[in-house]
Amino acid sequence: MIKRNTIQCTLVLETVNRLQYHATADEIYDAIIQKHPHISKGTVYRNLNRLALMGQIRKIEVPGGADRFEHLCQEHYHIKCEKCGQIFDVDMEYIVGLEQSIRNTHGFHFTGHDIVFRGICPDCQK
Repeated sequence: MIKRNTIQCTLVLETVNRLQYHATADEIYDAIIQKHPHISKGTVYRNLNRLALMGQIRKIEVPGGADRFEHLCQEHYHIKCEKCGQIFDVDMEYIVGLEQSIRNTHGFHFTGHDIVFRGICPDCQK
């Protein structure tokens, strides 16, 4: 099956890879329209979600904030600065099988986990 918007999808992927930080969809859109002012915000959003579903980028759902997208797809943890809202990678080993230690009192079938730590980044500490 041929997917539409191949050029736009490639453009979105290249932008996420070039930014190399945990960018919001709006930040990615703003970076793209610098050189491609005719691309719509909806096209960028759709392609971000498509790329995340395909496993080519990682979508980070941030409680109380905008979703972020990044180029690193392997499982890892994040920390969110409580002052500026930036997201950073946490340098620690991913805990495979953590879900198995949960007392399943609600009958869930666990499929994975995301952990977002909170803290104050070095710039905001100044």
